[in-house]
Amino acid sequence: MSGTFNPPLRVLQLIATRRSDPERGTKVWMHGAEARLRTLSDGELVWVYGPRRHELAVLAVDDEVPRGACILRDVAGASPSEVITIRKVDTDTPSGRARNA
Repeated sequence: MSGTFNPPLRVLQLIATRRSDPERGTKVWMHGAEARLRTLSDGELVWVYGPRRHELAVLAVDDEVPRGACILRDVAGASPSEVITIRKVDTDTPSGRARNA
């Protein structure tokens, strides 16, 4: 995915859940146009690359979120107003660690 156009997104809001919350886990919300630009669909697993680390999250398409921004839930390593990138999980390319000859 190195040749794909992937503009950064600004973190609009960061939601941190508690153990007692019914909905928990990493999730990212973005505008539908932003998702189409990255060839992503609702419910897809994506990589969230922040300034300090990267994490897997479930994508939710929401046209209420402004273009160029996103909302994160339970994603460590990102804070509001920081810039992140989101990429499709590439499961087709072998990792190179366990190649059989």
